[in-house]
Parts: sequence; C-alpha cells; structure tokens
Amino acid sequence: MNHKLPRPVIAIVVIAVIAALYFGLANLNTDGNGELTASGSIEATIVNISPELAGKVIGVDVEEGALVNADDPLLHLDPSLLTAQRAVAASQLDSANAALASAQTKFDQTLQAALSAQDAQRAKDLRISAPDEFNQPLWFIDQSDQITSAQTEVDASKVALDEAVANLEKVISDLGNAQYLDAEKRLSEARAAFLIADKVKVQAENAVEAGAVQDAAYDYYNDVLDVLERAQDDFNALTNTEAEDDIKYARGQVVIAQQRYDAAYTRLLSLQTGTDSPVVISAKNALDQAHAAVKQSQANLDLLDAQIAKLDIYAVMDGVILSRNVEPGEFVQPGAVALTMADLTNLTITVYVPEDRYGQISLGQTAEVRVDSFPGLTFTATVVHIADQAEFTPRNVQTVEGRSSTFYAIKLQVSDPDGKLKIGMPADVVFK
Repeated sequence: MNHKLPRPVIAIVVIAVIAALYFGLANLNTDGNGELTASGSIEATIVNISPELAGKVIGVDVEEGALVNADDPLLHLDPSLLTAQRAVAASQLDSANAALASAQTKFDQTLQAALSAQDAQRAKDLRISAPDEFNQPLWFIDQSDQITSAQTEVDASKVALDEAVANLEKVISDLGNAQYLDAEKRLSEARAAFLIADKVKVQAENAVEAGAVQDAAYDYYNDVLDVLERAQDDFNALTNTEAEDDIKYARGQVVIAQQRYDAAYTRLLSLQTGTDSPVVISAKNALDQAHAAVKQSQANLDLLDAQIAKLDIYAVMDGVILSRNVEPGEFVQPGAVALTMADLTNLTITVYVPEDRYGQISLGQTAEVRVDSFPGLTFTATVVHIADQAEFTPRNVQTVEGRSSTFYAIKLQVSDPDGKLKIGMPADVVFK
C-alpha cells in the first residue's frame, strides 16, 4: 500500500550567527561619502526535519549537500508494526459492516411486521364500534394522539398505584406494624399449608383400600387445620371491625390500582404499532449502534492509514541538505532532528545600528553587500525589518552617553541570483 504522507512536523530556526553581533557593533561607521555602513553574517532559514512517529529507519534518500525540491522523499521508517495493526483494524471494519447488514435486515423485517400489525389494527378500529359514552368512532382520534394520551394514563395509573401502596402501609402501621405483619405472615403460611393438606386428604379419601393412608391424611389435615385456626384467631385479635375494614379497603385500592396500571400499559402497547412499536424502536436502536460501530472501525482504520503515511518523510521546500543525522537501522524518536535543510534562495543579513543612527534606516531602503570571498562583486539588499526594541543597554539608562550605546537590529534580504553566497559568510553592508 502506497501512501503519501503529510509533511512532517518541523521546527523552523533562523540562524543568527554570533559573528553578526561582533561585526555589527565593531565595524559600524560612516564612510567618506557620509554613507552608513555595518557588518554582519549571511543567514538563511534552516528547517529541522523530524519524524512525527517513533520507528526504525529503513532508508535515507539524501546526502549532505544534496539539492532537493519540495515533496521529494527524504526518509523512510519501518511500517511493519502499523501494517499489522491495520490488518486487524480492517478485519474489525469487515465484522462491523457484516453486523450492520444483519441489523439492517432485522430492522426491515421488524418494521414490515409492525406495519402489517398496524394495518390490521386500523381495520379492526374501523369495524368495532366505540363505547356508547363516546361520541366519535375509535379511529376518529389520530393514532399518535392516542399513544400520547395512553402514555399519560400509564403515568397517572403508576402514580395512583404508588399512592395506594403507600396508603396500605400507613394503615397497617397504624395497627401496630410489627405484630400485625407477623400475624399476617403466619396466617398466610397456615393458609398455604392448609390448601396442600386439604388436597392430600381428598386424594387419600379416593384411595382404594388405604385405611392407614386415610388415617394419616386425616391426622395431617387436622393438625394443619388447628394451626390455621390459631393463626386466624391471632390475626383477628389484632383487628377490630373498623380496622379490618380499613385494611380490606386499602388492599382493594392496591388491587384496583394495579389492574388500572396493567390495563393502561396493555392499551399503550396495543397502540404502539408501525414505527411506534417497541420492537421497531429496539431494532432501530440496534441499527444505530451498528452504524456507530462501523463509523468507529472506519475511524480506527483511517487513523492507522494516517500514521502509516507519516512513516515516509518528504521535503517541505526547495533547498539544500545541510546535515544528515541518521542512518538506516537506527531508531528515531518523534521530534528528533534527522535532517536539516536550508532555503538558499532566501538569504538575509542582520546588522546593528546605534540609537543615534536609527532614524537613518527605513523599511524598503536598499543597501549594498560585499563579502571577502568575492571582492569584486556587489550584492543588493533591502531592509525588511527594523527592531522595535533596543538591545545591549539596560532600559533604565537615561544619560546621553548611555543612550548612545543602545543598538537596534536591522534585517535585510539579500539578492543572490547566482547562488554565490553561503550561510555564515562575513559581509559588509552599505546603506544607500
């Protein structure tokens, strides 16, 4: 798989040669024609080429001094680990797509069945008459409005059920909660045992020639009956007629409230047909989850593709390779400087002028540049930046003598169409 990766993260450093400071201060003067002169060193924009990812170097395509164009390949890292991870991510994406297809099929089938059920319900509503208390037929109110009303009834019935249960607990508590609940529990257990004993007695009575069995069954029955009668007497002793009526009524309210809630919920389910059906909603949620899983798997695959693409590093500009710091087989870390390159088509020089000559310099002003390597040649330069802040003198100096030793950096862009100048060459600047 071939991937062309984005340009690497780079740290752009402009070399300011220390010699410029020395020459700029020591050789600043005015020649016999009254022109301002200064000295500095040739500079250029230096780019540090660094990988974004850690990895083993498997190839370096350039040597020091090589001329390169933008987007030329420079460095290659081992892709084997990320390629293996990509294979896993691709498999996960395939599985997610298969699950999505299955979820889509299930949703389509569920929706079709729900729509068929909806049609049947509508046909039923058209045939069945509404209760006499209704002035309109069942189909008169839109289904969505009926569902909303049914949901409101479900919510109201649930509140009523909770209130009925709370009221029953309060009534029981008023009678002495602990004793009453214990007596009620024993009565319930005695009634359960009696139902079994009665069934056993009936079976024994129907047995053929089973006198001993019948005797044992009668004894068992009578013992359970005694327990039931004592439990009933104990329970009755804790209630008087008014209290017992209150409990019965409270429990009746709970039963009716429960029936109301169940009926309301059943009607809501009967109305939720078609796209409003719970099974359709559930299938739709599953389909949405399958879509999300595919999206996540695709994102993981895209991430690995992006990382693989960053294993091949390309030149960010036209220039020359200044240094090569890595060899095949070495392991590099993210941000480590593997190569440095310079743009020799954009040369500059920085000189310093004192505060009392600062006013003689302006942006766009031209100057001549001469270097020792080419004594008979003159290069043209243009002022592109004038420092806004002075250097070399503390800010609190207020004397005339002190202010005269305050310097400002002046940056000029040098024209070198023949490519003769090199980084670091000492140069003299004559401002016009």
